[in-house]
This record gives sequence, C-alpha cells and structure tokens, in this order.
Amino acid sequence: MLTLNGAQSIYLAAGVTDLRKSIDGLAALVQERFALDPFSASLFVFCNRERNKLKLLYWDHNGFWLFYRRLERGTFQWPSDTKQTVVVSARELRWLLDGLALTQRQAHPAVVVDTVV
Repeated sequence: MLTLNGAQSIYLAAGVTDLRKSIDGLAALVQERFALDPFSASLFVFCNRERNKLKLLYWDHNGFWLFYRRLERGTFQWPSDTKQTVVVSARELRWLLDGLALTQRQAHPAVVVDTVV
C-alpha cells in the first residue's frame, strides 16, 4: 500500500499525459502547465490515454520518487478535463487506485445490522 505521510497535497493531472516522460519531463509539466512547484511537499499523479497506467511524482528531502502502477485489467476512473489539476484527498486517491470513481457518494453501500435480543 502506498503511504506518503509527508504529502501535503495530492494533485491529479486531469486528462491524458504521455507517460514516456520520466522525472524531469513530469516535473517540467508540473511547473509549466500547472504553475505548481514540483519540489513542494505534494504528490502529482498522471494517467495515460488508455487509463490503465499511472505515474506518481513526489519530492522527498533531496530527490524525487517516481511510482508506476499498471492495471492488468480494467481502467482508472480518471477525470477528463485536459486543462486543470484536480486536488484530492489521500482517501480519494486510494479510491482511484482501487478503480473507483471520485464522484461516488459512499465508499461502500450501507450495511444493515439486525440485532437479536
């Protein structure tokens, strides 16, 4: 399980990103396209056109971490607006990584418990 306790903000690069880019290319996208600081205590998440691969970029003290996730089946429920970033919570990122949509109202359906006295 991915845990980045130092990440203050999580930004999704909505739309499609060319995932052939590595650390330098993704950091340049963060800086130029989204006017954000890639050296901040933030996590930046990018998705490919087929929505089955993600790259996560994170600055930690004196170097970048680059995480890569590939789905064998299915797709990520990725936001499609191509000109903005979407700020999400760690819980919402976990939903995305698990294949759930950000627009859902509940993580799980309500559970009805019958009590027998």
